[in-house]
Amino acid sequence: MIKHGFSRRDALTLFASTLALSACGAVDKRPLLKVGSQRGGTKALMLSSGALTGAGFAVEWSEFPSAQTLLEAIGSGAVDVGLTGDAPFLFAFESGSPIKAVSAQIAQPRQREAVALVVPPHSAARSIADMKGKRVATTRGSIGHYLVLRALDDAHLPLDYVQFTWLSPGDTKAAFASGSVDAWATWVPYLTGAIADGARIIADGYDLIHGYGFEVANEQAIKNKPVLLADFLDREAKALTWADGHKDDFAAVLAKETGLPFDIAKAMVLKNGRRAVPINEQVISDQQVVLDTFRKSREINPLRPLSQAFNRPV
Repeated sequence: MIKHGFSRRDALTLFASTLALSACGAVDKRPLLKVGSQRGGTKALMLSSGALTGAGFAVEWSEFPSAQTLLEAIGSGAVDVGLTGDAPFLFAFESGSPIKAVSAQIAQPRQREAVALVVPPHSAARSIADMKGKRVATTRGSIGHYLVLRALDDAHLPLDYVQFTWLSPGDTKAAFASGSVDAWATWVPYLTGAIADGARIIADGYDLIHGYGFEVANEQAIKNKPVLLADFLDREAKALTWADGHKDDFAAVLAKETGLPFDIAKAMVLKNGRRAVPINEQVISDQQVVLDTFRKSREINPLRPLSQAFNRPV
């Protein structure tokens, strides 16, 4: 069982209260957990796997187009918990948001064409070295932003070698198609669609990033809803294991939830396979690389110790 930053001691109390509500004939007075989902991902996973069957709590789902908008909602308390990549999480944490990671996931197995920097088919660029002064579109603080910084550092190029254009994924797609930007740093499912339209990869995240994701929670939710969070995270870990053996079932629900074509949804499932892992010293050490990269680029000035970003078992 994956250990999260919560005690299980109150689990029986939760289940007992649920039984009491059922006995009283209540319609649905279960405790509420507000969960954010990016482009249908977590919601489709939990629905397709049946992981929430029999839960002693209700879930209120909210959908977001990117990690940045999801993290804003978590920071404001509009959402209790949601899954994001490591780069946007640390970017938001070091910006002062009242959030912490409560569980970790890692890409398993890691895949190419999951996160990448792409150029149009007519572009002469073949590597990051060919992008001097070029306009690269992505979302500030995103995993795409981090990928470009890592690609520049890996090629021993200055971090101001390219010109960033900060756009949402939807706006970036339009800018890339119109030619108003020279490259796009993005992730599935946006990346899958771009490649299908002829875009070429010049830097792949497979070679440059660890592939961590974190369930991130508001500090008040951590304080006030520890049992609900612990139960949800345990169910999610089991759902991830289920998804590994039921990719078509997962993709079918994902397509329905997002409106994506089945083949794009299936690619998203294949590229985003994950498993839950404990938040241990190795995970935190790997995150130091992310933080150092953003610090070196002067995108953030970390004011809080990295260790404070994680809600770990005591």
